[in-house]
Amino acid sequence: MILETIVITWDLQGVPHIAPMGIHTDDRSITILPFRPSRTLDNLVSVGQAVINATDDVRVFAGCLTGHRDWPLVACRHVSGYRLRDALAHTEVELKWIQEDPIRPKLHCQSIHSASHAPFKGFNRAQHAVLEAAILVSRLDRLPWQKVETELAYLRIAVEKTAGPREQEAWKWLMEKINQFKSDLENS
Repeated sequence: MILETIVITWDLQGVPHIAPMGIHTDDRSITILPFRPSRTLDNLVSVGQAVINATDDVRVFAGCLTGHRDWPLVACRHVSGYRLRDALAHTEVELKWIQEDPIRPKLHCQSIHSASHAPFKGFNRAQHAVLEAAILVSRLDRLPWQKVETELAYLRIAVEKTAGPREQEAWKWLMEKINQFKSDLENS
């Protein structure tokens, strides 16, 4: 199963890095698969710990991809890093082994502590749409432009029908990033 999460890593000086990431889970393991190059990859390999955050605030996903990375953090108790202050839940993990790959290595982790902080009430359609648009933004350099436009047209319907203020703000950030990418393509 792939879960869309916010992964927080930190460098050897303790400087946190917040990144949206689909993690792979099963009953026994958690696998983080960052693309190369990646600060998440560098930090997790050098420090050996990370924190996986569950949040229903889709602005965090969109913000990480559009330069809005200043989210409140709190220190963890079982690893030397941080979690999102407003996370619904978090899991502190340790890196156990790496399955090397030149494009996307698999970082196999073990949970050492999990905590729930607030109930998850579910996503509305706009929240799903923002998550899918954020995934598109993270892959703009790898996807055909026609696919991006087609998917955005469909996702826009859900945002227009069901978005609240958070989702509207996240969508705006993503559309600004996409429009800048498109402008850069046309001018190159």
